[in-house]
Amino acid sequence: MKAFRLDELEAERAANEGAYLQFLRERNMSVGLYALNAGEHDPQKPHHQDEVYLVVSGRASITVGLETTEVARGSVVYVPAGAAHKFHHISEDLRVLVVFSPPEA
Repeated sequence: MKAFRLDELEAERAANEGAYLQFLRERNMSVGLYALNAGEHDPQKPHHQDEVYLVVSGRASITVGLETTEVARGSVVYVPAGAAHKFHHISEDLRVLVVFSPPEA
């Protein structure tokens, strides 16, 4: 078993001064913590993997392809491989668990 605490992951991510911290990588998936602060720009490009986002905290909108929805704590969003997607209108610091399948390259 591998177990993680969000507060410890957030501290590690912040210490590394990056928006993304991959903390689990297995044969069929990887998991990371993604952070964008209020008003920040999301620089993501489409990925080669399917993704699932689970919003842990914060508030924003996300556009996937031509569809846009608002997200907040507890929101889950699926993004198919190759789809253009961005968080925007980030009104509260956003912390998101990201599951990639297969693992992010």
